[in-house]
Amino acid sequence: MSHASSSSGRRVVVVGAGIGGLTAAALLARRGYAVRVFDQARVAGGCASTFKRRGFTFDVGATQVAGLEPGGIHHQIFGELDLPLPEATPCDPSCAVFLPGETEPIQVWRDPVAWQAERQRRFPGSEPFWQLMQALFKPGWRFQARQPVLPPRSPWDLWQLTQALRPDTLVTVPYTFSTVGQVLRQMGLADDCRLKTFLDLQLKLYSQVSADETAVLYAATALSMSQAPQGLWHLQGSMQVLSDSLEKALVRDGGLLQLNHGVRQIHTAQDRVSGVTVADQNTGKTWVEPADHVVANVTVQNLVQLLGDRAPQGYQRRVEGLPEGNGAFVLYLGVEAAAIPNDCPPHLQFLYSYDGPIAENNTLFVSVSRPGDGRAPEGRATIVASSFTDLAPWWQVSDYEAMKQSYTNSALQRLASYFDLRAEHLIHVEAATPRTFAHFTARDQGSVGGLGMRVNTFGPFGFANRTPVAGLWLVGDCTHPGEGTAGVSYSAQTVVRQIVAH
Repeated sequence: MSHASSSSGRRVVVVGAGIGGLTAAALLARRGYAVRVFDQARVAGGCASTFKRRGFTFDVGATQVAGLEPGGIHHQIFGELDLPLPEATPCDPSCAVFLPGETEPIQVWRDPVAWQAERQRRFPGSEPFWQLMQALFKPGWRFQARQPVLPPRSPWDLWQLTQALRPDTLVTVPYTFSTVGQVLRQMGLADDCRLKTFLDLQLKLYSQVSADETAVLYAATALSMSQAPQGLWHLQGSMQVLSDSLEKALVRDGGLLQLNHGVRQIHTAQDRVSGVTVADQNTGKTWVEPADHVVANVTVQNLVQLLGDRAPQGYQRRVEGLPEGNGAFVLYLGVEAAAIPNDCPPHLQFLYSYDGPIAENNTLFVSVSRPGDGRAPEGRATIVASSFTDLAPWWQVSDYEAMKQSYTNSALQRLASYFDLRAEHLIHVEAATPRTFAHFTARDQGSVGGLGMRVNTFGPFGFANRTPVAGLWLVGDCTHPGEGTAGVSYSAQTVVRQIVAH
């Protein structure tokens, strides 16, 4: 069952076929490594995969892509893999945000001039904050493009990091330990309720935590990413296009992807990774697959579980000390096109009350398909609406189905204030909870979106791709630079460079 003929040091096992895992696998196969990818799901892509119902194609979690512009991470990787870029249209606005009681949304335009005019009109007096975000974003973006390794865990990593530094990088240094909340207070903007709420909504979406907790250097990127020459993109077909392309490249270059195969344990010998136990979920058969390198596209919690008593104690303690992650409640609707208002933006964010949390259906992030984008039959559309939710209640509740139904009803009621959701327009209704995500993605407790970009888990203080176990690498949204298909692709690119240098 193993690549016995592979030359020494070239056997790589990738655990998990999310975008991070598939990207690392395809890039390593391209370089001649013997790569095998195992994923317990029936379809690749992880949280960026899709499922089909009654002629509709639903994006499971991720609905937008960054990094398709020239020089962007997906553009780089598709070029290196000699793949055609997926067809996509820029999201413009990238998001339309409805604050409580307001009928005119705040439109986050792709054109920087239009976005500047919008925010000055909607948040008078806030321009110094936005100018600071730009001043931090530009050198930070150039720094990231030079492929630093963060956080560094070896002399080679440190060398790559120092090579990426430039005089302009020093602009960001004073803000290394700052949060957005602190910066707002310094600028006298902390009492601007609308501005603070808008930032909470946008940052929670990209950093998993509120403005008070988000590291300002991460926020600078998250808040500037959607303007040209960068941008967010809507893929033609579905999000599955990304994983399908990566899978094609992997197989073309001699790699192997085995779906419905779960990795049960990561083995070590003399403090170095030696292989994994794989279970074929169809037959129940298990075997040990030897490996010189294991790339784990899993959460840090899952990584510690897979190592079992081989997990380094300090690492295990750090993982156990992390705050609980976020869950998502997601509603998937297949509707008649008549349910969608005219000129409906592709992505919307609603906050229904200033009193409630940015969770539990008080806020919904909504993605709407476009005519002809491959997600719905002609004359119909898909609506995917998600809200943050705490994980624990979903695992402790005595009547799970009733709780799921109550969330579904509440979300439908909320959405009906914008969409025309009368019965004859609703064709398909389905919901996912943290338990659904745990089942289909195997992520610990069904958490989504990574660790939350607090100061102590971002960049130099985050979890490294290079784990304390030699030959064991971590990719995905628990590592720098965070969540989203672009973020996890950066982490994959870093790991590939580390393995090749090794």
